[in-house]
Amino acid sequence: MPSVFLLKPGSIERDECGRILDARSSVTLIISGRNKIVVDSGLLGEEELLCRALAKLGIKPEEIDSIVNTHSHPDHCGNNHLFSHAKVLAAKEGDIIAPGVWILATPGHSMDSISVVIETKAKALQMKTKEAELETETEADTELESNGSGVIVIAGDALPTLGNFLKTVPPALHVNRDLAIASMQRIMALAEFVVPGHDFPFSIRKKAYVPPPFRIESGGWSAGSELPD
Repeated sequence: MPSVFLLKPGSIERDECGRILDARSSVTLIISGRNKIVVDSGLLGEEELLCRALAKLGIKPEEIDSIVNTHSHPDHCGNNHLFSHAKVLAAKEGDIIAPGVWILATPGHSMDSISVVIETKAKALQMKTKEAELETETEADTELESNGSGVIVIAGDALPTLGNFLKTVPPALHVNRDLAIASMQRIMALAEFVVPGHDFPFSIRKKAYVPPPFRIESGGWSAGSELPD
């Protein structure tokens, strides 16, 4: 199963009138088999922060194989140059970019917006349980809840903050409101966990942030290294 590591949480700062003063995207690493994939690369100038986060995992920037940008805005692709050996994937709906990792088209914020779906151990466990009929639905739900794993969606600005999810409102900046709402609904129907574009990861089921550290290994939230300083 793929492993997921949040290299840097996203953030957004607004003035008293709601105008955006500063916006920085989440940066996420996926390791699936031999594939090392960075989803969004943050705002230009955050190179040192990303290098420190990767170093804690024993990875050098040049070891990254692929980059997926959830859309082409500069706060999401400003450090693509850091990963000098990586291929920037022009991913589209349904593309499987690594085992257990595929693309969901989520337009609305921008027309090129996509999300990255990671199928972790919980989904495999749920499918196996259903097929084998070894446990009741209640028992299966309890196990999924206790191991804290499930389908993860790295949503970019299709679902930028926990607040957007709780209020069911699309990103304030969008090119098509109806598409933006439909994309949010696709994510919410599919995900157990969301890595939003400009906030900390959160649980759809619990409607709350996931406590740090923010990494999923071998299908469960792990007590690994904390967020980079």
